[in-house]
Amino acid sequence: MKIAIVILNWNGKQLLEKFIPSIVKYSNLPNVEIVVADNASTDDSIKFIKENYPQITIVKNNKNGGYAKGYNDALQHVNATIFALVNSDIEVTEGWLNPIISTFKNEPRTAIIQPKILDYKNKSQFEYAGAAGGFIDKYGYPYCRGRIFSDLETDYKQYDDIIDIFWASGACFFIRSKVFHELQGFDEDYFAHQEEIDLCWRAKNIQKVIKYVGSSTVYHIGGATLKEESPHKTFLNFRNSLFTLVKNAPKNNLFLIIFSRLLLDGIAGVKFLAELRPKHTIAIIKAHFSFYFYLTKMIEKRKGFQQSNYYTVRSIVWKYFVQRKKTFKDL
Repeated sequence: MKIAIVILNWNGKQLLEKFIPSIVKYSNLPNVEIVVADNASTDDSIKFIKENYPQITIVKNNKNGGYAKGYNDALQHVNATIFALVNSDIEVTEGWLNPIISTFKNEPRTAIIQPKILDYKNKSQFEYAGAAGGFIDKYGYPYCRGRIFSDLETDYKQYDDIIDIFWASGACFFIRSKVFHELQGFDEDYFAHQEEIDLCWRAKNIQKVIKYVGSSTVYHIGGATLKEESPHKTFLNFRNSLFTLVKNAPKNNLFLIIFSRLLLDGIAGVKFLAELRPKHTIAIIKAHFSFYFYLTKMIEKRKGFQQSNYYTVRSIVWKYFVQRKKTFKDL
């Protein structure tokens, strides 16, 4: 079993300087290759890698196609059994690979794995992007064990288990290469954000298993490439979540689900206005117009079977904002 740790980079010399050392130090195992996939950087990050880490393989993409196209292009040139897609702002820990390799070896039906993701800036707290494994509600809103909307839990080792999850975070995402190619990779229309949820849902629809392995820990800065308060991030998250619903939700009640989701997005836009953040309201409006523009294309991407039991919580919005359920165990 060969593992390729693939780090997508775009003008990220400072991040590489900070985080490559832990990956090199704690990934020194047989059949593990480290790859930097460069999205046409204009800084000297590739020069830095060549001069300081000659053992690292470099794959150069012709342009910055974002997360989705960046990985799709780069992974065509990577030969491995398992792709480990690791953000450039991830610090790994000693032994982080061992439980993941073991799970893949012992569970052949498991196609995708996520480790525990904690906050690099506060290492006792879960990190927003993935935390202890992802789920979605009926209307496509994502949430995690350890993180519901912006509420983050402290890590008391309450999630040091191995369980089935619905989606794994793209911040640190392990996938069998055979499955990645079978699914034809990430959807490049997403550019960035939520493409991993779409990929996981497509994997679920062909009966693949996705696991969270809490005995492997990494630390993530989060927002290092696109800040949390960025309206563009709001645009991508709202639009891409709608894309994912249209492509993957079951046919029964699909129209009602999409209509309900659009109304809930409208409420979110009003909330942003009340918080004096009008740029985010505008971002949601733009997201909806972009969604309408791509709607026919997304409908054409629906394939085969769409499972109906994709959610366990009907509305995370209701649970969180109305019932005030702030932690996963309260749901």
